[in-house]
Amino acid sequence: MNQTHPTPAQIVDKLGKFVIGQKKAKVAVSIALRSRWRRLQVEEPLRHEISPKNILMVGPTGVGKTEIARRLADQSDSPFIKVEATKFTEVGYVGRDVDSIIRDLIEVAMQMARDEAEQQVMEKAEEMAIERILDVLNHSEPEENKDQSEARKIYKEKIIAGELDEKMIEIDLHIPEFGVEIMAPAGMEEMSQQLQSMFNKMKTEKSQKKKLTVADALRYLTEEEASKLINEDDIRQNAIDNAEQKGIVFIDEIDKVVKSHNQHGADVSREGVQRDLLPMLEGTTVSTKYGHINTDHILFIASGAFMSVSPKDMISELQGRLPIRVNLESLSQNDFQQILTEPSNSLTKQYTALMQTENISLNFTSDGVEKIAHIAWKMNTESDNIGARRLHTVLEKLLETISYDIDQFAGEAISIDAKFVQKHLSGDVPSEDSDKWLL
Repeated sequence: MNQTHPTPAQIVDKLGKFVIGQKKAKVAVSIALRSRWRRLQVEEPLRHEISPKNILMVGPTGVGKTEIARRLADQSDSPFIKVEATKFTEVGYVGRDVDSIIRDLIEVAMQMARDEAEQQVMEKAEEMAIERILDVLNHSEPEENKDQSEARKIYKEKIIAGELDEKMIEIDLHIPEFGVEIMAPAGMEEMSQQLQSMFNKMKTEKSQKKKLTVADALRYLTEEEASKLINEDDIRQNAIDNAEQKGIVFIDEIDKVVKSHNQHGADVSREGVQRDLLPMLEGTTVSTKYGHINTDHILFIASGAFMSVSPKDMISELQGRLPIRVNLESLSQNDFQQILTEPSNSLTKQYTALMQTENISLNFTSDGVEKIAHIAWKMNTESDNIGARRLHTVLEKLLETISYDIDQFAGEAISIDAKFVQKHLSGDVPSEDSDKWLL
């Protein structure tokens, strides 16, 4: 059993810290993530033939579709982007082209690769930065410290201990004198990459003296030294490998580009987008300014409410490229209660922390949480079902007076119990007045 990559059960447990319910969806994505690791253990040429099992999530808004995908990417340390299908239109019409999805993904992968590379050299870069600061300190006080090696040792200990953080020194910072960012239209990324490389070779640097505290100087110089130690070619290659082998693309609102078979008339922004997305999900090569990116093994997760259309209304080829289909359920009152308290980033914890900054202590009691959950569930039942997002609306209205009259409540400990909820929301709950609850 591999101990470095989580098992599907472990992935589901971690997802449970942020997403309540939706066990079927969690199981599906956890298996898909583990299958990517399994594929990498298979020897070539069979490895190349194993394609990811893309997923289609079907369920109403606010039930956790996006959160599941985002937390999944966090667990696997994968490059991840979320896009809305409605931003794209068929080629030849106004809108973004679908290839921009992969260009955005490689940008995320590049930043992740650069951060990782800098982290690996940060310790050495900090040592080099300290040496540069020691050169300045010894040069500025030569008469007081005849023994330079002993002085450097003493100063180094003080810098590490933070005793000299507020001391002002003058250092030389290397400032790039010339830089050009090449922007190219779609399809000409390879040419832009060549031009960018040519201009980068022409860049020169100049030194600029600047007075800073030792703490600020250490930060600036560490970043400068780290940039010298990392290799941009290695970063680019690592980013491409990560995007191709570990990338996750979440396509939301896929149902908005699906046309019901019962509808008639031209609609260039629907079926055309599906056909443009198809090659990407099947596996194609997209040209970017960092190089060619192959989409064969990128995991695609699509989602939609599918209220007025059905997944069967998608073109058959696209359905075939989303073989795993998961139906997410509407949230119950019990789900709302758990969402309010159980996740590590629960809304009650967030509001408690926010009010604490105003010296106001909130205490959400169990009966208060139950009452809030009941109101949110009732409003979703009697008006538009917007899922867990309804809780934001309810809590904002509930705490409106406290949030506004902060001077009046400062220093107090306020219990958010059922009576408090009933008092502050009783006039806003009736369905005939439900307009104020709609987002």
